[in-house]
Amino acid sequence: MRVTTAFNRMLGLVGARVESVLFTADGIVVGVRRNARLHRCPCGHRSRSRYDQSRRRWRHLDAGICKVWLESDIVRIDCPSCGRVRTEDVPWARPGARHTRDFEDVIAWLAQRMDKTSICRLLRVSWEAVDRIVKNVVADYLDDSRLDGLYNLGVDEISYKRGHQYLTIVADHDTGRVVWVAKGRDHAALQSFFDALGPQRCQQVRAMSMDMAPTWRDPVAQNIPQAAVCYDPFHIIRWANEALDNVYKSTSRERPSSTKRDWRRTRYALRAGAERLDNNHRELLNELRRDRYHLWRAWELKEQLRDLYRNIHPDDAAAYFRAWCTSATRSRLRPFVNLARRLREHQTGIVAAVKHGLSNSRLEAINAKIRLINRRGYGHPNPNSLTAMIHLCLGGITIPLPTQT
Repeated sequence: MRVTTAFNRMLGLVGARVESVLFTADGIVVGVRRNARLHRCPCGHRSRSRYDQSRRRWRHLDAGICKVWLESDIVRIDCPSCGRVRTEDVPWARPGARHTRDFEDVIAWLAQRMDKTSICRLLRVSWEAVDRIVKNVVADYLDDSRLDGLYNLGVDEISYKRGHQYLTIVADHDTGRVVWVAKGRDHAALQSFFDALGPQRCQQVRAMSMDMAPTWRDPVAQNIPQAAVCYDPFHIIRWANEALDNVYKSTSRERPSSTKRDWRRTRYALRAGAERLDNNHRELLNELRRDRYHLWRAWELKEQLRDLYRNIHPDDAAAYFRAWCTSATRSRLRPFVNLARRLREHQTGIVAAVKHGLSNSRLEAINAKIRLINRRGYGHPNPNSLTAMIHLCLGGITIPLPTQT
């Protein structure tokens, strides 16, 4: 078998054939030639004419311990569609790349599963090249179609660097994919997402979950007024726990002489969810009901607010919420009176979260994965590199590995 025939079968290049094979000190240089006679611009225009011609190399997947380079003549064409001179598109590499498509896909597949430094050592390539390849692959796979069919969305921010450096993350609740990442956590960051979404697709959004930060309210009200704003239950319950802590701090740390329990166990019984308590903790709460009724009443109000998200039918959420606010006001516990007044201002978003069953728990899970991506990469040189990694790992991109056809 001829060497060129063996390399044709081994490389499996589509739209090209091997013409020569040269073994050098730097690796194996494989000369290839395109099968098509027409030169294709990256915009899609085809032409027979050429502006000039040069010789170029592309790094390919290794053959054992030897590096493999593809070498071919490549021309520039004066494209009438683009209105400028551009380098032709070749079937084995992305436009402007100095690595083959198979090599870039393998790096992107590995980047979804390991840190870039290990990839550099495994494939004998620089860290900067890996970072650049990840950006190119994400730009190739990330198209506008990812913004189609978005109905239930969630928005949150995450700190990626010291000095209050934030990214705004928008995710699809139905698929769990990250659909938008923007630098900052201000009005413009979220507005850039709605600008990309467009008026027609904005009309399809039914609900959007978020925290109570005023940053997101204006862009949501201006661009998707028909969508239900669902406030994250975690923040609501956190406010209730803070009110419970204030009641707890106002009580004396001295316990009745009849009770020899550790005060820390009492605090745990108050703060933990009712479903996590054992018989000993429930006995503690019964003692509090007899000896410190106002503290037990604060715990009861906290648990009743939790029941809004656990045991109440969505159709009864509004009535239950109003009844809870009335009960909290009549308790005469100042922290819960203030909490009821505060929650009434957000009643629509709180009830909507119950009716639509949405919370920012999915966004919090995504943020935890982003922190892992950032930690695995030992930080990133700029937000664009981190954004590319977020889309690559959490944007639903599936990288195909080279296979024999």
